[in-house]
Amino acid sequence: MDGLLFGAAMKRILREYLGFLVMLGVCLVVLKFSPTLGRRVFQIAFRNVLFMLSVIPPIFILVGLFDVWVPKEKVMKHLGDTSGFVGTAISLALGAFTAGPLYAAFPVAEVLLKKGVSLKNVWIFLGAWSTMKIPLLLFELQNLGALFALTRYGMSFLGVLGIAWVLERVIDPEEKRLIRLPFTEEWKKTKESDIMGKQVL
Repeated sequence: MDGLLFGAAMKRILREYLGFLVMLGVCLVVLKFSPTLGRRVFQIAFRNVLFMLSVIPPIFILVGLFDVWVPKEKVMKHLGDTSGFVGTAISLALGAFTAGPLYAAFPVAEVLLKKGVSLKNVWIFLGAWSTMKIPLLLFELQNLGALFALTRYGMSFLGVLGIAWVLERVIDPEEKRLIRLPFTEEWKKTKESDIMGKQVL
């Protein structure tokens, strides 16, 4: 039985990290046949890893504090399904007044979903983080001119709200429930029951 569980765990790990393993294999092949290019690839990858390590830990600390200190009821009141315009404005502000790469937004989005934030507001938050960050706007104003910066920002604003509006209406309630399911207490209890059952076996 332990062997079966180990085999299942290994299959799950291989499935989750298949893309990484394939890319690692490609990089090793490049290193073998073109050492100069291969070393360059690994140097860039190493720098990117160091950059991620400088960004991700503070994000996880802030996310953990938010998860513990901010009550779910308060979050749902201001960002839940019935939050309306206020929820949209807060989601835009949360995404816009940030700095950091997009992958740092996903742990925040996960906690928001656990706290009961509506899918529409999560989509708006991710869209604002990716395209409407204020530091990026300031950079564009200084280097590319006000016309370009404000036009691009205005189009991003309309695009973020438009995409969220379309997704809100295209995705049916059952699909929304399935999207939210992994972030609910019900899912957590189900996973814990599965783990306990496997341990008993």
